[in-house]
Amino acid sequence: MNHQVLVIGYVWPEPNSSAAGIRMLQLLQLFREQNWEVTFACPAAQSEFGYDLRQIGIASKTIQINDTGFDDFIQKLNPSIVLFDRFMMEEQFGWRVAEHCPNALRILDTEDLHSLRKARHQALKDQKEFHVDMLKRYQLAQREIASILRCDISLLISEVERDILINHFKIDASLLLYIPFMLESLSREHIESLPIFEERQHFVTIGNFLHAPNRDMVLYLKKEVWPVLRSKLPKTEMHVYGSYAKQDSLQLNQPKEKFFVHGRAESASEVISKARILLAPLRFGAGLKGKFIDGMQHGTPCVTTTIGAEGMHGNVPWNGIVSDIVGTLVNETVELYTDKNRWLTAQQNGFEILSTRYQKERFQQQLLEKIETTFHNLEAHRANNFFGSMLQLHTTKSTKYMSLWIEEKNKI
Repeated sequence: MNHQVLVIGYVWPEPNSSAAGIRMLQLLQLFREQNWEVTFACPAAQSEFGYDLRQIGIASKTIQINDTGFDDFIQKLNPSIVLFDRFMMEEQFGWRVAEHCPNALRILDTEDLHSLRKARHQALKDQKEFHVDMLKRYQLAQREIASILRCDISLLISEVERDILINHFKIDASLLLYIPFMLESLSREHIESLPIFEERQHFVTIGNFLHAPNRDMVLYLKKEVWPVLRSKLPKTEMHVYGSYAKQDSLQLNQPKEKFFVHGRAESASEVISKARILLAPLRFGAGLKGKFIDGMQHGTPCVTTTIGAEGMHGNVPWNGIVSDIVGTLVNETVELYTDKNRWLTAQQNGFEILSTRYQKERFQQQLLEKIETTFHNLEAHRANNFFGSMLQLHTTKSTKYMSLWIEEKNKI
């Protein structure tokens, strides 16, 4: 079936700035490969680093929240599928979609579970051990799960997060679909072209500084990890790259300590493939970490925490070191950095993780089949989701009139 697809984005896609941008572009490209008509609408300001969607035949539309202009727009477009980029967009526009295009399939791309990331961050601040039951006390979790229930399909990038929703929040599995990054297989030519062990040196990390886990990770790296690691490998350097670095992060740049904060990398591929190890000891977060995918694709072993590796490698050995204890992490990292055989094994593990966990064709097919099956059985699918329909009713009543009140207030 030739669908008309509307994607409502939280931000304009920036695949060179964040894993979320890569994820969104993968979905958009898949839809276009089916010859579906795709429109990307977003209330955020355009960025100079935004991807030019015209390259893949996608129309763009700037929209506003609390604005009836969106109603006219969506009625004219009349999409058969609407995809919300993160639950906040479903909260803002979901009731308008349901009201004006009731037969459109509503898909939520969670990106990651925001409430899980926030709860872990709070536990870290409070110096408490995180437990998933803490989520049930968070209003953010209530909002996020309500959004999931209101949608027909929610895409989960991590199996861990899918299991949390099913086992702890009793979400019906028929509403959820695990779709990780969908990647092309690495060619033999690509692998053989990568710099070898002897041609690599130093440590690298990379990540969007707008993302709180990345900011915290760089600070933790600078204060807790790097001083110990540098004492054992005094000739090595730590290079930190990331888009949207602010002054507080740039101030961590300390050349005398061989700790360099560069800001945005002109070529992430180049800086990662030249490094011997990608070092990113994340202390909180959710979803899958695009930096480790980049590391694996460029044959660079990765050192991180259990949070960093969560949901990424399944039963395949990690491509480097995973530890939450600074002393253990540093000692193991020194061995990985200096032992060529261990390094090569870690590199091969990364290639195996990519080939067994992120097969593009497999997950594309699963997503397309789920969309078509649900679309053609939409009435029965929604009838089985009573709590979702109940939430949709109450949300329409409350959110709709709040939005209309704000719209009128803004006219004054």
